[in-house]
Amino acid sequence: MGKITGFMEYRREVPEERPVAERIRDYRELYQAFPEDRQRQQAARCMNCGVPFCHAGCPLGNLIPDFNDLVYRGHWREALKRLLATNNFPEFTGRICPAPCEEACVLGIIDPPVAIELVEKSIVEHGFAQGWIVPEPPPRRSGKRVAVVGSGPSGLACAQQLNRAGHAVTVYERADRPGGLLRYGIPDFKLDKSVIDRRVALLEQEGIQFVCGADAGVQPTCEELRQFDAVVLCGGATKPRDLPIPGRELTGICQAMQYLPQQNRIVAGGAVPEQILAKDKHVIVIGGGDTGSDCVGTAKRQGARHIVNFELMPMPSETRPEHQPWPFWPMRMRTSSSHKEGGQRYWSIITKEFIGSGGRVRRLKTVNVDVSQPPGAARPQIREIPGTEYEWRADLVMLAMGFVGPEPDSIAGRLGAKLDERGNLRTDAQYRTSVPRVYAAGDMRRGQSLVVWAISEGREAARCVDQDLMGRTFLPTKGGQDLPRI
Repeated sequence: MGKITGFMEYRREVPEERPVAERIRDYRELYQAFPEDRQRQQAARCMNCGVPFCHAGCPLGNLIPDFNDLVYRGHWREALKRLLATNNFPEFTGRICPAPCEEACVLGIIDPPVAIELVEKSIVEHGFAQGWIVPEPPPRRSGKRVAVVGSGPSGLACAQQLNRAGHAVTVYERADRPGGLLRYGIPDFKLDKSVIDRRVALLEQEGIQFVCGADAGVQPTCEELRQFDAVVLCGGATKPRDLPIPGRELTGICQAMQYLPQQNRIVAGGAVPEQILAKDKHVIVIGGGDTGSDCVGTAKRQGARHIVNFELMPMPSETRPEHQPWPFWPMRMRTSSSHKEGGQRYWSIITKEFIGSGGRVRRLKTVNVDVSQPPGAARPQIREIPGTEYEWRADLVMLAMGFVGPEPDSIAGRLGAKLDERGNLRTDAQYRTSVPRVYAAGDMRRGQSLVVWAISEGREAARCVDQDLMGRTFLPTKGGQDLPRI
């Protein structure tokens, strides 16, 4: 625990965001510096709760009370050891994880929860600043070769764990740089790409080989992949949910993952011919989740004239709903930094038609809906409300409605791996697909999820691969700890 009376003495604090007028002019990260003494105060709020439910909230099983106590006492290096024992990349989760651990925090029953995500980021950045995080190649090699397809958080975690076990790991990434959606899906103002570059450089020094611009199944071919002792598919759930309504063929309607990666490439110094730009346009973003929020923030920075964000579901309550009691993750009202920067949000609304002229979208038609789930119904029922039809001006429409699974013509299909009823890769309890010596992890296996789940999946899959290759494994089980490092 932290300070015995810390949760009574200190209120929850997190770093302040840079002023809106300043930050919408650039793509730098949002938050201002937070002094070390206040970081330690936040760790001191961790209470002696008896049963740390934050462990159950975290898919990685992070040792949260342990590292909170160490930070409070100023033992940063020991705190870093505890953190890296269960989490390969706290510099990612400390920035972009929605922190289910905080929703499970016992203090959160009566007061704002411990700022666990802040403490996590503080620990790892302190470790980098002090030079404690260095390459750690394995002391010996196993003679086994493993291919990891995809370099998002699940692929990177899987690769690092397998490399620690002594296997020769090659990571194939179809984009021009490693990182997956961390690189080309999340805006720089939420995750500066230097954070990814810093980690990838360490992984390369540890012996992991990255091959970018590689569309697995084409180059390298499936036959070349079969030469490896094992293949782990970590390509993500990259097939977007579409909106097949009248007018969908009009120019000016795009998927979020057509739009967001282009700006990331521009920020990285690249060039994007005919880039989709929001400047001076009336922008409508359909989808109220994180991806929709990212579109709103990016459009604002590009100089959109007006931004509207639609969400099909009803507006959540500010407080935890009764049917989602602590310590479960609650569906409650969340306002992102991008939503604070401008634009309007609308709930319980559905798009019926895109209207255009000259082949371009000009307006879209919506209707308000009542969304409810009758007792015994498997899915919510959607009822249109008569008399609520409305037309909106729209020069650019972005579809940010989530993802429905891996792309059918990707490596999974080329290898002949079977899918489950939800369209994800089917695996057994050991992460094995229907194809011998081929495994799957992350969103490709479980569907669209969180970065912390992706890291957990990569770690778990690596352990199963190591077990199959060697007949035993020393890699940790879920929630277990890696051998001491640092």
